[in-house]
Amino acid sequence: MQSPLMARRDVENSNAMITEIQSLLCDVSKSSCIGFTGVFKKDCVDLSRRVALLYYLLEEIKDFEVPVGSLSELMEAIKSVEGLVVSAGRFDHDMSSDGAAQKIVLQFHSVTWKLEKALANLPYDQFDISEEVKEQVDLVRGQLKRATKRYCGPQDSTSHSCGVSDSLAEESGSTQAIVNDHQEVESKVEVIEHETHSNDSDDMIDQVERSRIESAKASSDVSGLSKPSGSTVIPDDFLCPISLELMKDPVIVSTGQTYERLYIQRWINCGNTTCPKTRQKLQNMTLTPNYVLRSLITQWCTDHNVDHPTLLANRRLKKSDGTCLDVSQDIDLIEAIVLNLSSHSIEEQRTAASKIRSLSKRSTDNRILIAEAGAIPILVELLTSEDAITLEHVVTSMLNLSIYDNNRELIMLANAVPSLVQVLKTGTMETRENAAATLFSLSLDDENKIIIGASGAIPLLVDLLRSGSKRGKNDAATALFNLCIYQGNKGKAVRAGIIFVLINMLTESNGLMVDEALTILSILASHQEAKAAMVRACVIPNLVNHLTSGNSRNKENATSILLSLCKRDNDNLGFISRLGAVIPLTEIAESGTERAQRKASSLLGYLQRFQDSQQQPPEQVD
Repeated sequence: MQSPLMARRDVENSNAMITEIQSLLCDVSKSSCIGFTGVFKKDCVDLSRRVALLYYLLEEIKDFEVPVGSLSELMEAIKSVEGLVVSAGRFDHDMSSDGAAQKIVLQFHSVTWKLEKALANLPYDQFDISEEVKEQVDLVRGQLKRATKRYCGPQDSTSHSCGVSDSLAEESGSTQAIVNDHQEVESKVEVIEHETHSNDSDDMIDQVERSRIESAKASSDVSGLSKPSGSTVIPDDFLCPISLELMKDPVIVSTGQTYERLYIQRWINCGNTTCPKTRQKLQNMTLTPNYVLRSLITQWCTDHNVDHPTLLANRRLKKSDGTCLDVSQDIDLIEAIVLNLSSHSIEEQRTAASKIRSLSKRSTDNRILIAEAGAIPILVELLTSEDAITLEHVVTSMLNLSIYDNNRELIMLANAVPSLVQVLKTGTMETRENAAATLFSLSLDDENKIIIGASGAIPLLVDLLRSGSKRGKNDAATALFNLCIYQGNKGKAVRAGIIFVLINMLTESNGLMVDEALTILSILASHQEAKAAMVRACVIPNLVNHLTSGNSRNKENATSILLSLCKRDNDNLGFISRLGAVIPLTEIAESGTERAQRKASSLLGYLQRFQDSQQQPPEQVD
């Protein structure tokens, strides 16, 4: 038998390897921050995104003794991924032979096969990891397996789509949660800004995926327009030095060089402090819109019959149905307002922020035009304004603008999160409410959940949930639920005291936040720290009471939480048995929602096995 000391050393050794693998994953992430170009761009993005999901798995198995051989195999596979995305991420077919392109296709086949094999040999099923992470890893394995098969098939090495293109809905996994869809957020804003309502847990997938698919369509519609014909040569000055693509939002850095905003902001966000082209140190991180160059690019696109990679061309706004709307007057008005946002006069700033707030509330077209006019970075700077009225207008404008999918990326690139967190900490109740709602809106994009979680926002949201106004509590609850879909944020919420706050909500006489409390507890219940905190807080009797009272959603969530707390825990199983949980669980298994029936049946199975074990006579010893 292995001694406790040896077992501890084995865990420490596997932890060291896991940390090294996570470091490799961060390196792959940095490569994707700078951006991929060329014919293999889609393949590199897909592969990078898939391996990034493994970070959560590694975080959860750190406390277990993982076979060194399995970790070594995974490490070698990740190293192969890192080398491949670096070489393939900037592959230029025009400068290479078809044989070189075919070689990269074969490398993608080899690397995806190696990675899928490494995951198959990693015994993560043996560890007590959350269902969400297990589902994510199973999903990644399935995608890798399909990608391996497709890379085996006939490839056109000159094609941009030489890799695999799995759907966005499949990419995101099947985490069960709740969230407001975009139309609901928009209606919140139009009724003086917002009012949060919780949806059914299983509905979240459809709504989040719908919004992400719409976002992807919008993105592909825009990016797909920027390809000129083979005979048209784009002037070098119009190409971003990082992406080598036609710029749509050129900005100037302190060295005087111009880049596409998206790519230079990613470069800076990755910790780089030098100009990519000149290698000079950046004296500051200010990105100044290059309106002159932007106008020249738009004019060149018109003269050469090339669609400009933006929704605006010749002062006409491209609509989703392909038609164009003349917005000349609107552009003039908005650009003048945006100019006043940068005024040294507090009164002019306040008036401009008020107008942006009003315009951004009215329509999607206005949200697009305001962002196109370069307002978002200026608004982010004004999030530090000492004028309370200006700050209120600015925070609400950020919320309104974030409703439009593409604006969320611009808001994140402008580094708005730290300032929103500061508002959440020191602002008035109304600005704190709108800051919380904005963080919720931004967290609809999965990668933003990690950034917001790391920003210090979660303890402040928990505080708003504890002591805010009714609307503030609703906004905080929605934001916290959405952030806690990411497993890494659950521990942060638990350590911030969220369990105590939620259980208090379950026992409040007015019962106003019971739905929200049970819903958030249901998503937290897969986390070990959260489960331990719930048991210490004696939540089980309250949950058993909710099996017989309340609406069907509350019964479903109470059942789900009890299943997480009681499976493989005889003490808790005995407790709910003594509390009389069998009868209401039987009723739910027969007539509850589909998910509730499944959870109740599973919990009844655990209870039956527990009761059978209690009735067995003790073994006699000779």
